[in-house]
Amino acid sequence: MLQTYGSVDKMEQKRSVQDELNKILAERDIQTYFQPIISLRDGSVLGYEALSRGPVNSVLRMPTALFAAAETYGRLWELENLCRTRALETVMCLQAGIKLFLNVNPATIHDTKFQQGFTADYLKPFGLSPGNLHFEITERSIIKDFDGFKNTIEYYKRQDYKIAIDDAGAGYSGLNLITDVRPHYIKLDIQLIRDIDQDGYKRAMVKSLYEFSRLTEISLIAEGIEREEELDTLIDIGVHYGQGYFIQRPQPRVCEVVPEVLEAIRIRNEHKNHTYYHYLSNIYIGNLCYNSHTVSSDTLSEDVYQIFLKDSALLGITVVNHGVVEGLVTKTHIDHMMSGPFGFSLHARRPISLIMDKHPLIVDHQMPIDVVSKMAMSRPTGKLYDCIVVTNGGRYAGIVTIKTLLEKTTEIEVSNARHQNPLTGLPGNMLIEQNLGDCIKNAQRYAVLYIDIDNFKAYNDVYGFEKGDGIIGMLARSLEHCVPRDTFVGHVGGDDFIAIFRTYDVDIYCQKIIAEFDKKVREFYVQEDLQKGFIIAKNRRNEVEQYPIMSISIAGVTNSSRCFQDVYQLAEYAVVLKKKCKQQWTSCYFID
Repeated sequence: MLQTYGSVDKMEQKRSVQDELNKILAERDIQTYFQPIISLRDGSVLGYEALSRGPVNSVLRMPTALFAAAETYGRLWELENLCRTRALETVMCLQAGIKLFLNVNPATIHDTKFQQGFTADYLKPFGLSPGNLHFEITERSIIKDFDGFKNTIEYYKRQDYKIAIDDAGAGYSGLNLITDVRPHYIKLDIQLIRDIDQDGYKRAMVKSLYEFSRLTEISLIAEGIEREEELDTLIDIGVHYGQGYFIQRPQPRVCEVVPEVLEAIRIRNEHKNHTYYHYLSNIYIGNLCYNSHTVSSDTLSEDVYQIFLKDSALLGITVVNHGVVEGLVTKTHIDHMMSGPFGFSLHARRPISLIMDKHPLIVDHQMPIDVVSKMAMSRPTGKLYDCIVVTNGGRYAGIVTIKTLLEKTTEIEVSNARHQNPLTGLPGNMLIEQNLGDCIKNAQRYAVLYIDIDNFKAYNDVYGFEKGDGIIGMLARSLEHCVPRDTFVGHVGGDDFIAIFRTYDVDIYCQKIIAEFDKKVREFYVQEDLQKGFIIAKNRRNEVEQYPIMSISIAGVTNSSRCFQDVYQLAEYAVVLKKKCKQQWTSCYFID
């Protein structure tokens, strides 16, 4: 049989790869690298994914080539077993009790040899327990015996192993795999994460998965985060954990995440928390703008037209001279001007200044988005959906599309509705804890006022719940009216409220709150009770008792002379102060 030189070379190359694979397996020459998986809320490390590499300078150095060769030559089980063993050995040398994410092929995890190799007794010498191990099941692999596979997964769950679905979004059967396996984690494939800050479809997909994770108590892990903008977008969506080159490249040892990454996570979460519950008037249009295409006023119209033709998603181009906005060209307008039998020949060689809109909507970057929304919607019908131009110090800063503006206002309103107290519309306990936690963690000056109504239960029993709800609503409005605009006001529940200030000087606000409450609360009593100065109701022991007209107690806690470790320690101290206030028969406050 005649063989060409090319076929001989290929055979030699295959033989070389097979020999290299055999050598690696015989010498156990696998290196384990570790990549951290961290919380996108506070940067804490959830665990480390173990990644295997072949020998340096080997044709099988990278895992793709290594595992492909093992599958080709029927040695996949041996290679996977070696990689897992080397990972466990390396972890044992590095840090006891570390959480480890191991990649496992669905066919492998169902193998009896694998099950025998991952008993609790087998793990003890490595300093690990089942709770330390997280199996990553790839979505890319085909599962033949699904019933047997599901039974195996349930077996490992019962042993306290954690299960993660890897590469979610890479295959087409992932939804079935997720619903059948019901994992602890879903790892979002790198293709879903790549440029997610620039891709609305990807953001919509990940948002949907986040909503699913909320309802099912599954945690999301974003893989392949390579840019800060991707990280910011994932934090804004609410993704729980992340990994990738931006956070840390795989290392041959367990390394701490660099401070710059932790700071980026902290800053983004702080920004998110401050805008998570805010009225629309507290969010500025500058937060939504982006730097789009600009041209000078002498640019030829045909050149501007070509820019639009090359970018079908482009809606507007701002005309700027030396940083100053001169006008706006919209896709709709230039299409109209260039159409018709003579449109292009008439306008193509003329400067864009002759056909641009010389009076677009231009707003300062610090204008609240609710004001901008009203201005945008009050424009003539023909300009209703034109982009909004944003300036900073009178100079061009970017544009905002109407779509972006509507999405943000809707998002905020939905978020507010989800996390607000239904009676008062104020932030509920989740957002209260977030804001208190931020104060404690950032170590900035703060004062926290705990406000509650005295004798409220007795009033509720006598006058009824509807009147009682009216009292609570009145206090909520009084709090918002009496404190500075940047103060966080929350409703703990019942007649308990909280206000968080970024200053120690809160006496004047306590006095205002008390004065307004004492005045308005009288409107909720009949004249007879006001004249008596009390109402009669049964106490908790079912005894008849006189209760004075309602008052409020305000306990103020600051970090001026003491530091608190967490929200609960701060709340416990506030309880002590509230008891001092309760000793008074009239409205009072106590600040410490």
